[in-house]
Amino acid sequence: MKTRVTWLEDMTYVAQSPSGHAVVLDGPPELGGHNLGPRPMEMLLMGMGGCTAIDVVNILRKARQDLRGCEVQLEAERADSDPKVFTAIHVHFILTGKNLSAKHVERAIQLSAEKYCSASIMLGQTAKITHTSEVHDA
Repeated sequence: MKTRVTWLEDMTYVAQSPSGHAVVLDGPPELGGHNLGPRPMEMLLMGMGGCTAIDVVNILRKARQDLRGCEVQLEAERADSDPKVFTAIHVHFILTGKNLSAKHVERAIQLSAEKYCSASIMLGQTAKITHTSEVHDA
């Protein structure tokens, strides 16, 4: 996999993905950023959220669960000193569907966390990752 990040000005960059998409990244104002896009560490956390959401939705669909909605809320803590890696990440799933099985939901989250989500497994090398979920009937 190859990607490219190009400096525009100050602390603003454009990152281009191998699949042909682009996103603006920006540093914080105290470093000369202009709040034109997410910070790189924010993107890392959002990427983990997207990775695990894709897994959970895919696993629940394969289990023939009538899933109608999936939201993943992530909250992370970082080390106080450099490198300011993530030290703790809490992942909360809000799933909506018709008669979703708690057993299937738990299994999907566990499989994502332990087997499929590369981002979670990689970030888990420095961060303690915890999970919770809530299920709403559609």
